[in-house]
Amino acid sequence: MEGNYKRETDRERPLLDLNVRPDPETVSEISEIMAERYSFLSLTSIGESVMGKRIHMLSLGNGNAGKSVLYVGAHHGAEWITTLVLLRLVNEMCEYIKASKQPFGINLQMLLATRCIHIVPQLNPDGCDIQINGVRDEHILYERLQRMSGGDYSRWQANARGVDLNHNYNGGFLEYKRLEGENGIFPGPTRYSGEYPLSEPETAALAGFIRYENRLQGIITLHSAGEEIYYSSGGIVPDRSRSIGEKMAQLTGYRLSAPEGLSAYGGLTDWYIREFSRPSFTIECGTGENPIPETAYFPIYARLREMLMTFPMLL
Repeated sequence: MEGNYKRETDRERPLLDLNVRPDPETVSEISEIMAERYSFLSLTSIGESVMGKRIHMLSLGNGNAGKSVLYVGAHHGAEWITTLVLLRLVNEMCEYIKASKQPFGINLQMLLATRCIHIVPQLNPDGCDIQINGVRDEHILYERLQRMSGGDYSRWQANARGVDLNHNYNGGFLEYKRLEGENGIFPGPTRYSGEYPLSEPETAALAGFIRYENRLQGIITLHSAGEEIYYSSGGIVPDRSRSIGEKMAQLTGYRLSAPEGLSAYGGLTDWYIREFSRPSFTIECGTGENPIPETAYFPIYARLREMLMTFPMLL
């Protein structure tokens, strides 16, 4: 499937065929095609993964705008469906801009004159690669990964070192470490938080960008599954987060919730809320067990598209 975007017929499609499993090579190819096609779309990298894979960022809008927002997909390897959702969002918004159309009555040209939308479609390229393609014996971490996984990568969520990136932020990290010990969690496919906050190059790169981008007003992190929107962290609710979350729930039909248990600590939403006191939302997309099949990406996107395009105006 990784060669899907190397055919000229695919390059010529206004909306690319995203019914694929997005391993890192495929994500790079799709991102490069869109950056070449749309002069108003920029493609950069915020850093590299444990295995040296680029962590791409696509940006739309005024780089000097007073406000910006950030969307992040695929903290978890088996949740690569979120990568497809974000790539479709970029592709579709660019086509609307090119055709001077106003989806849902949104004047995108005016919106992007005053806002900048940054999109990291796949924060965990190593984890997605491991889940989609497995691990070959020439992999530098092959023996370690085999020990951690037992040779089964079908539900792999972590990065290449067995760290769950969405528990690696300094948002209730010590509280999570206590729960981690009580639940017997070790490096492996899921839930291990790492030795210390931002110990992993993927989370460190994203946190570095967030600290640098001082115009950032809000974050959406896409996960799967459950059709829920989390808007708080440990009972902390930034100003307007509840009202913004209610609007997001109205636009998607998802349930607005507060995270509980292990889900309430160490995530990007937890860290951003606690450190910056600004709105941040975790969205659990779709239903079923991970990995959700690639054929489900568009129905999920169809539920989220209006909210994702509207979110910058809610801040």
